Amino acid sequence: VQLQASGGGLVQAGGSLGLSCAGSGRTLSTYDMGWFRQAPGKERAFVAAIKRTGSKTQYVDSVKGRFTISRDNAWNTVYLQMDNLKPEDTAVYYCAAKFAAYGSIATQGSSYNYWGQGTQVTVSS
Repeated sequence: VQLQASGGGLVQAGGSLGLSCAGSGRTLSTYDMGWFRQAPGKERAFVAAIKRTGSKTQYVDSVKGRFTISRDNAWNTVYLQMDNLKPEDTAVYYCAAKFAAYGSIATQGSSYNYWGQGTQVTVSS
């Protein structure tokens, strides 16, 4: 499956952005999906993830209450709505797909099988 992330940009602190991750080559409905981010000089880190049916989501503590992950399997797309953005949210955001499995949501990047190319999010203070 190929993943294409889009929607990044420059926004002021307190603003909002919506990221999209479009899949092609195979339906995303068979994958759990995740968003990760990598800030300058830092390692890639988990942001949010959603089970293949959308029945369960998980977030890193720093974005809880501000970010919302969702998916539309009919459109083969996963979304990350980011509200009340902070300068520390500045990073390249990546979407990733993991073969769906029973159990808890995977938060480690090494668990994911496919990655998109990343989209830059910059939050100014």
